[in-house]
Amino acid sequence: MVKQPNFLNRLEILVGLDGIQTLRDKSVFVLGIGGVGGYVCEALARSGVGRLVLVDSDVVDITNINRQIIATQSTVGRKKVDVMKERILDINPECIVETYALFLDNDLSILDKIDVDFVVDCCDTVSTKKNIISYCTSKKISFITCLGTAKKFNPSLLEITELSKTYNDPLARILRKYVKDNHIFSKVPVCFSSELPVNVDKLGSTAFVPSSAGLLIASYVVNKFICDIKNS
Repeated sequence: MVKQPNFLNRLEILVGLDGIQTLRDKSVFVLGIGGVGGYVCEALARSGVGRLVLVDSDVVDITNINRQIIATQSTVGRKKVDVMKERILDINPECIVETYALFLDNDLSILDKIDVDFVVDCCDTVSTKKNIISYCTSKKISFITCLGTAKKFNPSLLEITELSKTYNDPLARILRKYVKDNHIFSKVPVCFSSELPVNVDKLGSTAFVPSSAGLLIASYVVNKFICDIKNS
């Protein structure tokens, strides 16, 4: 019998003790602890996921405060992975949190060294996104990639779908071409918005679109884990 932390009682009503145990046994790799990735970590921590691996080379900036859950006046200048780790452990002290203040691009050897059940790509670098898709599809690792959330205002237009079904997203167009050119035939799950980007030069962002994308991704991951029980 699992002795779950009290904060999971409401979730246990929905998923049962088996579901709680499954989530405690899972590990998730989150690349990019920003407007999207921070909320992914937040929701996974509050869902009792037992191990979170956080990767981000950046520090909290004053401009992050409008949309990133870890960004406050008191955290400006601190490493994002460190602030996120503290927050996760304040939510669930039993969670195992590993942090890597690294910038990942061509070298994804870190994924060869750690064993994770799911990879969540919330980074901003196109080349890294391409490499994550190639790596995870070739290694048959479960993953999801977040597409553009900047220049968007309507969180209700976010959805989880396959890369091949996306539209109105310049980043998706680049990744679709990459997948086609590299003969990647596996499905590529993504979180994307069908909203046309606002026609401005800089990457402006709201408080509600990136956060909604993060929560949507977290729900996708948790539901995938819970489905493992039902299908076993």
